[in-house]
Amino acid sequence: MILQNTPKPQVSGFNIWVVTLVLFMVIGAVAGIMVFFQGLVVTNLTDTVPWGLWITIDLSAIALSAGAFLFCAAVYILKLEQFQPMARTATYIGLIGYSMAMLCLLLDIGRPDRFWHGFVYWNTHSVLWEVTMCVGLYFSVLSLETLPIIGQADWFQKRWPKLSQPMQDAHKLAPGLAIAGLCLSLLHQSSLGATYGVLLARPIWYRPGLAILFITSAAAGGLALTTLASSLSAKLTPLAVIDKRRIEQVAKVIGWILLGYLYLRFWDIFTMHYTYQPGKAEGLELLLSGPLAFNFWIGEILLGIVIPAFVLLNGRLRKQNLLRILALLLIVGGVVAYRWDTNLVGQLIVQSLAPFDGTTVYTSYRPSLVEFAAGAGIISFGLLTFTLGVKFLGIVDHHKVAHSVAHLASAD
Repeated sequence: MILQNTPKPQVSGFNIWVVTLVLFMVIGAVAGIMVFFQGLVVTNLTDTVPWGLWITIDLSAIALSAGAFLFCAAVYILKLEQFQPMARTATYIGLIGYSMAMLCLLLDIGRPDRFWHGFVYWNTHSVLWEVTMCVGLYFSVLSLETLPIIGQADWFQKRWPKLSQPMQDAHKLAPGLAIAGLCLSLLHQSSLGATYGVLLARPIWYRPGLAILFITSAAAGGLALTTLASSLSAKLTPLAVIDKRRIEQVAKVIGWILLGYLYLRFWDIFTMHYTYQPGKAEGLELLLSGPLAFNFWIGEILLGIVIPAFVLLNGRLRKQNLLRILALLLIVGGVVAYRWDTNLVGQLIVQSLAPFDGTTVYTSYRPSLVEFAAGAGIISFGLLTFTLGVKFLGIVDHHKVAHSVAHLASAD
């Protein structure tokens, strides 16, 4: 009797990556169920600090999704059709980002069963209501823009050929959707900053420039994440094919946006030194020399703006793939750091509301294990969805997309 050696199952890096993400998602789901059944008492959120880690993930996910409306506007409004492949990637990332944001909000609102109230009971005097409507509507726009991506997948065409063609035909709506997406995204990107900027009771927040800073940082972060995801995918799998020339062009644009963002951020901080106002001066001290100082000076300014701008605006350095990827990664981290700093600096100081009482109360916040677990689960969901998109939808295949776009144009 001859014994044959049975081949051992091979464990690929892809399988390890997927299993790891699924494991974190399961842990996050368990944490989310705890929040649903026990309430926010299992978190370290309080009446003083009601917006914590989840809101930071929400704000960051929305900001880093800004590449969708920027690329779509460039392609369908400015007619820069050479960036169509990157617009496709950005749209898919945008859909993921808004899904992550809504998952965070579902946990954070405390009454997830009432998530639909904002769409039914209109409070037109609230900036958060405007944000709610724009996020819901823009998520719908992104879903429609993603239909052709799914319909063009080979496996989808083979399984559901009758459904595939109508989904691909949705590309005809792209110009209208790009205009709608541009309007909705600009509205709520700025309104997220305005949500903080209109709060008179928190002097460090109360300034109109936050709306502009949120838009500018989102522009840099959104373009950076799309370019970073495309570049990393091309290095990790042959399924992702990029046009390096386009990548470098976008990277250079990001560098110039960073300079504009640094200019605005400088004046935003500088002008707050002109006059003393209780609450604002203390908040500025927390940001510049207090517990948030390292995050501000190192995370936001040095690593998030200065170093990446230097790399991306230097032609020789920008052409080095590893340096460019590192710079883009730092930009993404810098945008997250900015959202964290902005969100917390106004909550760590509480001014007394009693007349003639200038008492300042300092507090602190550190996310609980449940918050970390749920947040990690949401981030893992985003990474897994993007990973599956690269493998099964070809969302980072610039050559194939350019060919299909030319084919559709000739067919029309």
